[in-house]
Amino acid sequence: MNPHEQAFVEAFVQKPRRERALLCLADPKRRLKFTGRFAHNGTDILMPECLRSIVPSQQHPKNIYSLLRGLGAPEDCHVISENSDLDGKEMGLLPTLGKVVGYGMGTVISCVPGRLAYFEGELRERYILQK
Repeated sequence: MNPHEQAFVEAFVQKPRRERALLCLADPKRRLKFTGRFAHNGTDILMPECLRSIVPSQQHPKNIYSLLRGLGAPEDCHVISENSDLDGKEMGLLPTLGKVVGYGMGTVISCVPGRLAYFEGELRERYILQK
């Protein structure tokens, strides 16, 4: 399993759901089902104390990029997404945000493993995840 994915689960997923999340992400057959379910119920799975709201006027790729970079995000990130074209890939942060923000696909962009990420849910849920 990718170190970003393991650190994401251990840092940001609620404790009772961690084991199952790790098993699902590691199994290609279960992964798609998990990412789809996560897209619909991400805020129910994530630890509320790690969710940082983004002001609506700042919910655009360039603004989110600036926020994440200001918090220590590097140029490259790891993606967990129900969008199979992005899922499991290492990508540039700004181009990835351009493909994720506003497209209604549940996605986590892991910037610093277990410390900093971005979550977008299907219902216009946009949060910075920070420990």
